[in-house]
Amino acid sequence: MGGAFWADTLGMLAAICTTAAFVPQAWRVLKTRDTRAISLTMYVVFTIGLALWLAYGIAILSWPVIVANAVTILFALAILAAKIRYG
Repeated sequence: MGGAFWADTLGMLAAICTTAAFVPQAWRVLKTRDTRAISLTMYVVFTIGLALWLAYGIAILSWPVIVANAVTILFALAILAAKIRYG
């Protein structure tokens, strides 16, 4: 197996870890509607960053970057929407 396979495998493992890290936060926010400890500015900037990473992944056709950022942006948008709605 070539270097590209291992690089993509490493990227996908990193993507799984970083994306899975958002599941407990998103679950907690959606369940409790408590967003007091979450920074609106941080989540706005973070979500913009995710969108840029997604665009980058699409530009270089990197599936690990595309998948990780597409899924993570959904979690971040859910948290951001809750923060805006519930304060």
